[in-house]
Amino acid sequence: MNEKKLAFGYTVSKDRQIDFDEASLELYNKVCAAEPSIRLCISCGTCAATCSAAKFSDFSLRKLILQVRRGITKGLQAEVSKCMLCGKCQLACPRGVSTRALIMQINMNLQKTGK
Repeated sequence: MNEKKLAFGYTVSKDRQIDFDEASLELYNKVCAAEPSIRLCISCGTCAATCSAAKFSDFSLRKLILQVRRGITKGLQAEVSKCMLCGKCQLACPRGVSTRALIMQINMNLQKTGK
């Protein structure tokens, strides 16, 4: 019997789990030491909602901070370079995270390590 598979338009998603035992939190620790306000971030998305760079690109500060926290450095330099350092996110942040200093610390540490 010849069975035809029906295509419903769904696919199996790529595994996105993070092995925190294998992830390197070196960048996060360096950024925390220089700018401890990163610990105050609750990933509420207020920064992303006010972001000027997000209007012109797919930049998301919320996503960037989550990547740093999770030890994901792949593609991080390209993301950081999208930020225009306008400071709107810093004004909107309900937790008082120094987002501009955070971006600059992430960028500086990425350039030092060459990632």
